[in-house]
Amino acid sequence: MNLNRGYLIVFEGIDGSGKSGHSELLGEYLAHKGFGVLQLSEPTKGRWGMKIRDVLANGRRGLTPEDELQLFINDRKEDVANNINPALAQNKVVLLDRYYFSTAAYQGALGLDPDAICRENETFAPAPDLVLLFHCPPEECLRRIKKSRGSFSSFEKLEYLKKVQDIFATFTRPEIKRIDSNRPKDTVHGHVVSEVNALLQIE
Repeated sequence: MNLNRGYLIVFEGIDGSGKSGHSELLGEYLAHKGFGVLQLSEPTKGRWGMKIRDVLANGRRGLTPEDELQLFINDRKEDVANNINPALAQNKVVLLDRYYFSTAAYQGALGLDPDAICRENETFAPAPDLVLLFHCPPEECLRRIKKSRGSFSSFEKLEYLKKVQDIFATFTRPEIKRIDSNRPKDTVHGHVVSEVNALLQIE
C-alpha cells in the first residue's frame, strides 16, 4: 500500500493498560496489509532514554520533576529527529508506544502543568494523526503487571497511577480515541483496527 504521506499513530495509557501489546498487534495487521510500518517506543534506548530507564528501575533518588521532564524532552527530540520525522518523510505509518501525552500525564501527576508540557513538546514534536488512549482500572493494570513480570517500576504505584489516569481523562482533542482495554484482547484489537481503518481508509 502506498500512502501519499506518513501517519503517526500513538498508543497512550497507564502502565499495564495493554497499549504496548496492541501496538505490536496493529503493526502485524498493517504489515500484512502491505503498509510500511515503523514501531517505536518511548523512552527510547538512546542516551537520554537509558537515563529514564535507570529512574524507572532504581527510583528517582532526588531527581526533581523538572529534571525528569527535561530527560523526556531530550529523549523525544532525538527520537523525532532520528526516527519519527525520517519515517514520516518516507510515507510510513509510525506506531509509537507513548508520546508527549504520557509525559504530560505522568509529570503532571508530580505537580507540573500538563497543558504547558504539551505546548512545549509541540514546538518540536509532530502532532499525531491518531491517539489511541487505553483506559483500564489501575488495580487491574497492576494485577497484569504483577502477573507478567512480578515487580513494579518506580512509576507503578496505585495512587500515582490513579492521578495519571485522571489527567489522561482530561485530554479531549479530536485525534484522541478512547479504548476500553478492560475487555477481551480480540475485542480491544477490533476496536483499535476499526479506528485505524477509518484513518487510513482501509476497506
